[in-house]
Amino acid sequence: MKKIRFATIWVAGCAGCHMSFLDTDEWLFDLAQYVDVVYSPALVDRKEYPENVDVCVVEGAIGNEEHLEFIHQVRKNTKLLISLGDCAVTSNVSGLRNKYGSAEPVLKRTYWELADLNPQSPYDDEGILPKLLDRVMPVHEVVPVDLFIPGCPPEAERIKAAIEPLLNNKLPVMEGREMIKFG
Repeated sequence: MKKIRFATIWVAGCAGCHMSFLDTDEWLFDLAQYVDVVYSPALVDRKEYPENVDVCVVEGAIGNEEHLEFIHQVRKNTKLLISLGDCAVTSNVSGLRNKYGSAEPVLKRTYWELADLNPQSPYDDEGILPKLLDRVMPVHEVVPVDLFIPGCPPEAERIKAAIEPLLNNKLPVMEGREMIKFG
C-alpha cells in the first residue's frame, strides 16, 4: 500500500489546532499506517517544505510576508490543502488587528509605546519580525483551499472525521453542526 505524503503547517495561529490534532490520541497510531508525515512543526524536524505532498493541514492565518511566501510554496507542492481552525478559515483572533487598517498602529503600540526598555522597530537591523502584512487573511484569500475544518480549535473527533475518509481516497461530508460549527 502506498502511503499518503502528509504534512501540517502552522502560520499565524496559537498551536491549539495542532494540539487538537494530537488529541486524536490512539487514532494517530491508526493514521500512521496510512501516512508518511513529511513535514510538521508538531511531529517532524524538517526545515524545507517538500515537494509532492498529498495532503497538508494548515493552522493559522496569513499575517506576514514569510507566511505569504510559505503558503504559496505549500500550495504549489500539495495536492489537497485543508484549512484547520477558525484562524485558517476566517482569520479569527489573528485578524483582530485588521480593524486598525494597517500593521503600523499595532507595531507602534507594541514596540514603541509599551516598551519598558529600548523602544525600537521590529524591522530594524536584526529583523526581529518578518514584515507584517497590512491585513491578516484567511488561507483561502491567498491560495485555493480544498477543505475547511472550522473550530477554535476544532474538536479532535471533527478532525478525525474530516481526515479519515481521505485515507480511503474519499472526501469527508462537511455538513451539520458537528462538522462545520465555528468557535
